[in-house]
Amino acid sequence: MARGPPPPGGPHARARLRVRVPSSRGLPHGGRAVRERTVRRLLRGGHGVSRAARAGAEQPRLPAPPPWLRWLPAGYLAVVLAIEPVTPVDWPVSFLLIALPLVAAYAYGPWAVAVVTVFAIVFEGVLAGTPCCAGRFVGYLWDRHYVANYVCTSLVGVLGAILAVHRTRRERTLATVRTVAETAQRVLLRPVPRRLGQVAVETLYLSAAAEARIGGDLYEVVPTAFGVRLLVGDVRGKGLVAVETAATMLGAFREAAHDEPDLTGVARRMERSMSRHAAQLPGGEAAERFVTAVFAEIPDHEPVIRIVNCGHPPPLIIKEGGVAELHATDPSPPINLGVLTGDGYHQDVEPFGPGDQLLLYTDGVTETRGPGGAFYPLAERVGPWVGLAPRELLDRLHEDLLAYSGGNLDDDIAALAAYRLPGDSRS
Repeated sequence: MARGPPPPGGPHARARLRVRVPSSRGLPHGGRAVRERTVRRLLRGGHGVSRAARAGAEQPRLPAPPPWLRWLPAGYLAVVLAIEPVTPVDWPVSFLLIALPLVAAYAYGPWAVAVVTVFAIVFEGVLAGTPCCAGRFVGYLWDRHYVANYVCTSLVGVLGAILAVHRTRRERTLATVRTVAETAQRVLLRPVPRRLGQVAVETLYLSAAAEARIGGDLYEVVPTAFGVRLLVGDVRGKGLVAVETAATMLGAFREAAHDEPDLTGVARRMERSMSRHAAQLPGGEAAERFVTAVFAEIPDHEPVIRIVNCGHPPPLIIKEGGVAELHATDPSPPINLGVLTGDGYHQDVEPFGPGDQLLLYTDGVTETRGPGGAFYPLAERVGPWVGLAPRELLDRLHEDLLAYSGGNLDDDIAALAAYRLPGDSRS
């Protein structure tokens, strides 16, 4: 069967986007123009949504100022009104209203500041020339001192409006940065499944950079044919390089967890990946870019837990009898320092039956300082919480850290709780 000539544009032209639009026949005058505009909107990806609507949907929501800041202008005005009756006539306190627009600029936008400025000028005139209220004659209304007061209030109002515009832009920029950071955090530290077979898992992440909401701590949980494998790590350093290193670490773990039959193989695989990543860093940062980490494996059909600790704080095992720290019998080097030290990676095996709970965490937990400078005693604090479910345990830990530090957390914090559900581990 004969085939027609190929379409213009080469053999791939058939894969182009085809938009089916009703014919313009029978349309009233101008129908062809409407049809062409429809095609252009579809090809641009607008799908009939106006540009203004798309821009509005992409605008981040600005944080609302605290209530005390919103009520501060009204409180300031109330103080002026309270002082006015008790001061002599020769001491006009209406001059204090000059600062009212500036006070409003910290909580409101430029238009609201302009309204407050007009109100302040009018109210200054009321206080200047009302015999019944201020005890002054109407002639004081245009006294040179009060005229200077009106001019100064106007100038302060202009400066307050400029300040309000600048503050709004800064807040919008900060809101955009936080939105981007939250998106990056969801990509890197994606939510883990709350239950994987006979294991219930919960996580906690707190960034010391409240404006960014993302740091160098990391965690991951991967169900594999060898059991549930867990990772909690802490990247040395801060900033974008730490985030990039954390992304490399997580990507390598998600692949190696499925391929390597034992945790020491996973650690060696991570060492090779991190070494390649560090080799691409400029200057002497390669040797300084390392990650402390704990790898854990909870087999489906064995009441044990396997752990490889690479220079990380020791995990906690929480049982009915109490809390115990799992110190490595043969410590392993941090990731990306194995080549320098020449040491291998070693695995420890501990009993982990139904009802037992594992708590992995970063050093931001144990290095939290109290009012007297003492470090947070994690094992001692967790002792009374034996029997709590993983989510309740992490929530209690979060509340206790805030209470212990007085709300001043100076380092990133990541924690992961894994609880083996009651039942036969061989079922």
